[in-house]
Amino acid sequence: MTEKTFGEISKRLREIVIAEPFDLIVGIANGGIVPAGLVAEKLGGNVPVELLHINFRTPDNSPRGSVPALLSQPNFAFAGKKILLVDDRIKTGTTIAFAKKILAPAALVKTFAINGNADYALFDEPCFRVPWKLF
Repeated sequence: MTEKTFGEISKRLREIVIAEPFDLIVGIANGGIVPAGLVAEKLGGNVPVELLHINFRTPDNSPRGSVPALLSQPNFAFAGKKILLVDDRIKTGTTIAFAKKILAPAALVKTFAINGNADYALFDEPCFRVPWKLF
């Protein structure tokens, strides 16, 4: 598996245009934690960041089961808000689809991924390691 450098990811993040306003950034933990922080910084640090704790993949990126599991209920208000849902990688879309169902009371949910098929994506390539994952 190849790896992208932090510099390559930062360059793409600086170049991407996210013109629509969002009320909330929701990172899918664990993979979306760092990307959510990076996106928040790109958007000027004025959009709150919350985490949605979902588990679907093992450390080697294989599915843990047939469906993702919600590890804890969201402890933040999201009904009626415009949300940017962030993950590191969107491969099959299973986790994102599951997260969107949970966030269904939101006014709008758009997706952001470092790599994959999303409303906003820095790359859409075969899987690669991101520089902040140590294992």
